[in-house]
Amino acid sequence: MKKILFILSAALLALGTSVQAQAQTLKWIDASTLNIIGQAEPTGKPYDRINTQEHKMPENTIAYCGFSTGLAVVFSTDSHVISARWTTSQSMPGVNMSAITQKGLDLYIRDGEEWVYAGVARPTITAEKRDKHEYTIVNNGPDGKKECLLYLPIWDRVESLEIGVEEGSAIAAMENPFRHKIVVHGSSITHGASSSRSGMTYPALMERRTGLYMINLGYSGMSTLQEEFAHYLAQVEDADAFVFDTFSNPSAEVIAERFDKFVDIIREKHPTTPLIFTQTIRRDTRNYYNLKTEDFESRKQAMAEKKVRERMQRDENIYFLDSEGWIGYDHLGTADGTHPTDLGFMRMVEHMEPQIVNILKKYGIK
Repeated sequence: MKKILFILSAALLALGTSVQAQAQTLKWIDASTLNIIGQAEPTGKPYDRINTQEHKMPENTIAYCGFSTGLAVVFSTDSHVISARWTTSQSMPGVNMSAITQKGLDLYIRDGEEWVYAGVARPTITAEKRDKHEYTIVNNGPDGKKECLLYLPIWDRVESLEIGVEEGSAIAAMENPFRHKIVVHGSSITHGASSSRSGMTYPALMERRTGLYMINLGYSGMSTLQEEFAHYLAQVEDADAFVFDTFSNPSAEVIAERFDKFVDIIREKHPTTPLIFTQTIRRDTRNYYNLKTEDFESRKQAMAEKKVRERMQRDENIYFLDSEGWIGYDHLGTADGTHPTDLGFMRMVEHMEPQIVNILKKYGIK
């Protein structure tokens, strides 16, 4: 038994070679010189979602505009080692998320038509240090060229990012491996608050599964059909479709007041672009012990469906997806009764993806 434990410990030690030891033999490439995907439009800063100097946004959303949510670096390399070092803010993870979700990196490598999970870059989180991080994601990888998709943190700013590969190896920017442009706007559910890592949000899952380019404009707790968001979305000229999770945050009264104006603004620039509105998911907190929540959520859902279906009567390019059953009824799909976990997101995607794909096919978006 002791011999087995010794061998296992030695193997784990070999796999866990420290970044410091490897750093002596690695060359570091500024990730901004590669290809950063996931922005609805160029921002002038490689890791920001929206340029708030050019676009007026709701005051309480400005910090989130600088988050790297949904952004990824795409590159190819023949290195056996792939490391990362990056800087973020000093902020702490939220109560319903992991440090990896907030500040970490999530790597996938293409195998034929499939993006295969390769590993995460774990951030450094201590009482004193939460902004400088370094981690080896792949160690002793296979020979040959590898096409890489590295998702950035979803809940923090990235100030700098470098990719480390072996001296003498090649590393180059890749073209965007995804096609078309589908802009997804919504709440913390779109933002991906309780995913285990940044590649497990539902837009990222759908992106890898379908090959469609998904732009994540999730704004936790702040997606309430504001006109500023509508104006921003309207000016994204090359958007092929929009998907909305915009009924999770506002009340029934706010939905009734703002919905038509929100659509009108987008329709000024996108008169026939498909607008796909998803119903907010049924929260696990809607139960006998939370009657106030049940009342608030049921009225909100009823108003959301009413407003979308009224608009559908005069706009054939608007769609409504009912979310009933999307995360299941066993109370295993959320972290806190509201925010989906990886299991919840996968269940959501299995329901919503075929419906969205079928709608997009009508417009030649495949």
